[in-house]
Amino acid sequence: MNHRTQVVIQKALAADHQVALASTNRRGHASRLAHDAVTEGYDAVAVLGGDGTLNEAVNGLAGSSVALAPLPGGSTNVFVRSIGLPEDPVEAAAILLETLAAGNICRIGLGQVNDRYFLFHTGVGYDAAVVAQVERRAGLKRYANHALFGFAALDTWMRHYDRSKPRFMVYYPDGEAAESVFSIFLNQDPYTYLGTRPFTVAPAATLDRALSVVSLRSLRATRFLRVTASALGFGKPVADRRHVHSRDDITSAVVTSDVAFPYQIDGDYLGETKRLEFQHVPEMLSLAIPKM
Repeated sequence: MNHRTQVVIQKALAADHQVALASTNRRGHASRLAHDAVTEGYDAVAVLGGDGTLNEAVNGLAGSSVALAPLPGGSTNVFVRSIGLPEDPVEAAAILLETLAAGNICRIGLGQVNDRYFLFHTGVGYDAAVVAQVERRAGLKRYANHALFGFAALDTWMRHYDRSKPRFMVYYPDGEAAESVFSIFLNQDPYTYLGTRPFTVAPAATLDRALSVVSLRSLRATRFLRVTASALGFGKPVADRRHVHSRDDITSAVVTSDVAFPYQIDGDYLGETKRLEFQHVPEMLSLAIPKM
């Protein structure tokens, strides 16, 4: 994003609001800035950044009354698009101003994994390994986003992830368990976008409900391609595929394995672990959301 766009957005916001500008310069900085905004009594924090920056801001704002006002500034902007904002940041800023003027602030629930909140999803297993490969080529992300993710997905499937057997177990409070090679915990759907097309894996996942969980028992090529087709709207829904285990309105779950597995939160790679504890925390964040 060029400097001129940032200046245009800042001037637009400052026309009707008192605005203090701050820029992030390191990992975790957005959380610190958002927390400071809470301490200093701001009404809202407008975040011009990608999904990872939004996640950091959420972790600084969670539990407070300060509203998150998201703007698209990253390479994919999954969450911003999922709430109906355009990818153009100037157009999105104009809608955001209308949203704030109308007082369209909603209290939403968040997912939580171990000690970190997530806004729209956490991926466990294969997709986290893909994100890790993408981050190794971070310099290309802005210029070849979808192509880079496509290459990384294929490269990871072929060379960088053991897909020969399930890697971990997902345990639910009612005693049900699912073996999995790739699981997604969703607070909002779609999971991502392929160009302009939403990649829908759990239509029931919305910001006013508990979590949805989708687990794949196999990454065999034909099965994985069928799931991909379903997510893009071709054929039966993802949940109806025989090698997919899916549940909605989940308030807690545990993922565990004897061998470490990778995970990512809102598109940000967090490394490997042997245990993840999930829960849904209702009414945890104030969000400026346009009427759709």
